Amino acid sequence: MKMLTNRLLLAILILSLMGCSNGSKSGTNGGNSQSDVEEVTLKVFNFKVEMSEQLDQLVERYESEHPEVNIVIETCGGGCDYSTALKTKFSSGDKPDIFFVAGYNDLNIWFDHLEDLSNQPWVKDIADIAKEPMTKEGKVYGMPLNIEGWGYIYNKELFQQAGITKLPKTLSELRAAAKQLDEAGITPFINGYGEWLILGNHLLNIAFAQQDDPEEYIDSLKKGNESIPNNKTFNDWVHLLDLTLEYGQPNPLQTDYNTQVTSFAAGQAAMIQQGNWIQLQLLKLHPDMEYGFLPMPINDDKEAMDRLPIGVPNYWVVHKNSKVKEEAKEFLNWMVTSEIGKRYIVEEFKFIPALDTIPPDKDKLGPLAADLLEYIENDKTIPWLWQRYPGYEVNTSQMASVMQAYISHEITKAEMLKQFQRIWVEQSEEES
Repeated sequence: MKMLTNRLLLAILILSLMGCSNGSKSGTNGGNSQSDVEEVTLKVFNFKVEMSEQLDQLVERYESEHPEVNIVIETCGGGCDYSTALKTKFSSGDKPDIFFVAGYNDLNIWFDHLEDLSNQPWVKDIADIAKEPMTKEGKVYGMPLNIEGWGYIYNKELFQQAGITKLPKTLSELRAAAKQLDEAGITPFINGYGEWLILGNHLLNIAFAQQDDPEEYIDSLKKGNESIPNNKTFNDWVHLLDLTLEYGQPNPLQTDYNTQVTSFAAGQAAMIQQGNWIQLQLLKLHPDMEYGFLPMPINDDKEAMDRLPIGVPNYWVVHKNSKVKEEAKEFLNWMVTSEIGKRYIVEEFKFIPALDTIPPDKDKLGPLAADLLEYIENDKTIPWLWQRYPGYEVNTSQMASVMQAYISHEITKAEMLKQFQRIWVEQSEEES
């Protein structure tokens, strides 16, 4: 009986000691334990559907190094209108901690929600081309995502099959190449005109960017001192649109982004109006395909036409009222300063870096970025301008709808240009 009592007392003592030991993990002396670390959640609203898989992988690497941080990414893709979706999130109270803003007028739209990032260590490294769009009153409000460009991406094998040995740089040369492709039984263009971004942002940008002084023209247009219908460059630009329709696939308004890219990758057309953002998709769909960039000429001035529109698509920004904004800034800084983050930007995202501390590697970036870098190095670029339009993408989406009406033969060329003018007058008045 005495032995049993001693054993019972010993068991109670052991259990008591175990209880004290476990309790110390959540007490003041257990500060280094996992349970003591308060987990924070960062919400990221991503607009780059092309890199969503790679971004998820990068986030996993960050979380492995920072177990106290949980990053939740929502990607706006598959025809999603990012600007509208972002406004909906803010109006519903579902405000992301990190999101994207395009700069210039988009900066003005979102300015009251943005954290000043001027004191971040990467600010001094921003490339010259990327500084102005997200700078206001001497302060920087966004970290540039990357440098991008677009034009006509052409299939080198199909050009060779058609016997095209000289790459077209002017409108007449592009027409001759399209005719040669057509006669060889090859569809020259696959047009994704079901997507308003392709029309209103990218294609229409050429008409503004090829003005003698694009920024001055836009300012004069806002003030009512310029006219779109009477502008020679705009009238030249319509010739390019007509050329793509004449030598494009039937029913271009029924072709969306994914159909356009997959059709091109399958060799169903020789040219596609897109940018280096489709590099990852092309590598996945057709890793052995050879392709490169052509300019988008609107006349036969070879020197002026042999240029590509190059700029910064968007900027990472931090919501200034976020409860986890310091963690958000830490994540962005890690992404562009850590070896893992820098490797992902170049090798996995295939991004042309917008920070001078991340060197571009043409071999790792792919052929599209390599072509863009060559155009940049030779100073053969034209600007991205829709970020400067009054109303930003409210403007471009309306003008895209007008273009779609022209493509479907509902309105004439004169009516299209007249409606462009009306939209600009209305948006300029609203902005002022």
